[in-house]
Amino acid sequence: MKTPILSLICLACILNASDVAMHAQTPDMSTDKTAPSYDMKAQALVDLQAVNKKCIDLAEALPKDKLTWRPALNTRSFAEVFLHVAGERYGILSMMGANPPAGFKAGEFEKSTTEKDRIVEDLNQSWEFTTKTINGMSNADFAKLVPKLGPQANEGDVVYILVADAHEHLGQLIAYARQNGIVPPWTVQMQKKKASDAAGK
Repeated sequence: MKTPILSLICLACILNASDVAMHAQTPDMSTDKTAPSYDMKAQALVDLQAVNKKCIDLAEALPKDKLTWRPALNTRSFAEVFLHVAGERYGILSMMGANPPAGFKAGEFEKSTTEKDRIVEDLNQSWEFTTKTINGMSNADFAKLVPKLGPQANEGDVVYILVADAHEHLGQLIAYARQNGIVPPWTVQMQKKKASDAAGK
């Protein structure tokens, strides 16, 4: 019985040693400036599209009188968060040279309306701008340096900032909704599907 056990221990030691050696030989990729090996553009657009749809679905589900609700003084209202999401698309993508639409004023945009239809329209328009801008990039563009953001910053970083920012504010909007007893529409759909699946068993 001892021989098989000792053999297994020896095998584990050999595998562990070769694994350590392999990692020791792996070059530091932090200075690699080559183009991405997969389609970052497509993945970024998938993430951003999902967030945009959820923002619009939530805006449309809100009662109109809730659009001016805010959790505390000196915080953004529902309307202001939605418009902040739309405005950030213009602002963040301008870091790599994309030109916001004529007349866009970043400092005033968040407070430009509390009307639901206009908010949804602004979200859709800024999403079209985002789609056009990112679709206009090649994978190689994601490695293009943006010196004004730092010596190692590139256009891929700008898109990553936009994706992270979008998810952050979606989470904020979900928290706002929950504080007002509003269940996000996609959660309602999921709950209905679970109930339907359970009933069908």
